[in-house]
Amino acid sequence: MRNQELSVISQTYDLTLWATRHIERFPRAHRFSLGSRLETTLHSLLNSLIAAKYRHDKLATLEEANLLIEQLRYQLRFARELRLISIDSHHHACERTDRIGRELGGWRRQVKTRS
Repeated sequence: MRNQELSVISQTYDLTLWATRHIERFPRAHRFSLGSRLETTLHSLLNSLIAAKYRHDKLATLEEANLLIEQLRYQLRFARELRLISIDSHHHACERTDRIGRELGGWRRQVKTRS
């Protein structure tokens, strides 16, 4: 389980770094609106996963992280529809988000069975 926790955190960190570099290139009108929301969502997701790693009652924090992933999916879709990111970049971000979501789902299931 320890490796799974570290993997999902590491993957979220990598996605956050990747997205930050792309958001820097958003037009000014979107950088401080959608770009800021994307960064905030990603940082909140990363913070939630780190918090869950150390909390005794992990389930509520993991549920919060799951909600953040769903919000992230819509924000990425919105960025794509506004042509702020390319189709390839959108595909890359969605693949990484899905991978994070699957690992988070496994972590949540494991925590639920322990409860």
